[in-house]
Amino acid sequence: MSDVQRLEIRQRRADRRLLLMPYVALAGSTVMVLAAGDIGVPRQGLPITFAAVLLALGWLLWMVTLHPGWADRPRVMVVFFVGLLALIGLLIWCHPFYGFFAWTGYLYVGTVLRGRWRLAGAGAVACLTAVSQIGGFGNLGAAAEVLVAFLILLAFNIGIAVSMTYLSILNSDHAARRAEMMRELAETNDKLASALTENAGLHAQLLVQAREAGVLDERQRMAGEIHDVLAQGLTGIVTQLEAADQAADRESDRRRHLDTARQLARDSLAEARRSVQALRPQPLTGATLPDALAEVVQGWSARHGVTAELITTGTALPLLPEIEATLLRTAQEALANVARHAAAGRVALTLSYMEDLVTLDVRDDGAGFDPAHTRTDEYAGGYGLTAMRDRVQRIAGTLAVESEPGAGTAISACVPALHVAAAA
Repeated sequence: MSDVQRLEIRQRRADRRLLLMPYVALAGSTVMVLAAGDIGVPRQGLPITFAAVLLALGWLLWMVTLHPGWADRPRVMVVFFVGLLALIGLLIWCHPFYGFFAWTGYLYVGTVLRGRWRLAGAGAVACLTAVSQIGGFGNLGAAAEVLVAFLILLAFNIGIAVSMTYLSILNSDHAARRAEMMRELAETNDKLASALTENAGLHAQLLVQAREAGVLDERQRMAGEIHDVLAQGLTGIVTQLEAADQAADRESDRRRHLDTARQLARDSLAEARRSVQALRPQPLTGATLPDALAEVVQGWSARHGVTAELITTGTALPLLPEIEATLLRTAQEALANVARHAAAGRVALTLSYMEDLVTLDVRDDGAGFDPAHTRTDEYAGGYGLTAMRDRVQRIAGTLAVESEPGAGTAISACVPALHVAAAA
């Protein structure tokens, strides 16, 4: 059970006890009237007094006890309170001892009246109480001393009643706001508990999705590495072996092509091992990106007999390993595509270091193609431009391809310039 529910239960119990007090006060006042006898105070006959008591009893029973739902109807409660004041005045007219019953009028001031009307109601009850304290309505026309005493008692009763009622209003408002805050806090706690439960489920779901994404990303990485390393290496080996067969009558050329094929096999094997271990590409080991690209361009040019050059602009700063590896693999794939499809006579690579970006442009003067049509590589397991684009996009980069039949091809990879020092 929450604190708010306990507070509401205690409040309901206190309200039930308060509802009994008017009946107790009415009965007690009647007993004192019967026991007092004739003590020299103005009083009416017992029949009139008993009739007034029964009328007050019936008014309380009908308006409060038998119809508790009327407490939520402000106009009905105003009628009840006005009638109660009239009955209190009637009882005090019958006998001043009913001033003890008059005090119960304060119990209804805070429950049946609203706003500033509570102060007016408390003042009215105080006036009737002051009348009972001077001995009833019959003494109002007595000597001047009695009138002065009445005015003093009236001021005292009204001052006390209005002050206490005002404080009660403040406490009631504070209690209502506190109860509302506790209720809102309980609702917030319930919502927070529900959100935590939901977040736990989402967290478990995200873990499953993260595992699946990790597996898929690793598959894509391995697919790219196999294409970049094994496929390109095997293609180069096949090309060199075919050239060796054609140069069978020239021993020096044949030997050169066989040595090149042997070196390509060794390099491909080393790169395959590095790919499995997720290490940096071999050309980047102990070398800067421009130096590694220059080595790749020089080796490719020597193997294929095509003029190729690398131009570097800007200040070459060390980048994150993932970014440098992506640019190197992009250059290798672009050169492999030139060798397979372009029939180019010249290739130019430009590596540009800018403040926030690094770009790699690869241009050739080969046959070109129409980028609007999907190109199918002529070797089994072709990966092509899709591999480059996927690899660049994984590091938040972009890849643009410009080409047209007979006018060569230009490939531009643009990646964030995340430097090693800045990342640290």
